[in-house]
Amino acid sequence: MEITGIISALFIGLLIGGLGRLVVPGKQRISVLLTVLVGIAAALVGTFGASVIGVAETDGIDWIELALQVGLAGVGVTALAKRRSRQLS
Repeated sequence: MEITGIISALFIGLLIGGLGRLVVPGKQRISVLLTVLVGIAAALVGTFGASVIGVAETDGIDWIELALQVGLAGVGVTALAKRRSRQLS
C-alpha cells in the first residue's frame, strides 16, 4: 500500500468515525485514535456489506454505503464507550 492509500484510509476513518460519534447521543469517553480505528473498520465492513447487497457501485455519492458505514461506526463507538465505562466503574 502506498502512502497516499494510508493517508486516505486514515482520513476516511476519521471522517466515518467522527460521523459515527455524532449519531450516538451523549458523551463518549474514547480517544481519537480509537475513533479513527472504529471508523476505518466501519468503512471497510460497510463497503464490503454494500458490495454484497449490490449498492457499492453507483454514479455519484453512494448514500446507502455511507449510511451503512456511519451506522456501523456508531455501533462500534457505542460498544467501546460502554465497555470503557464498565472498566472505570
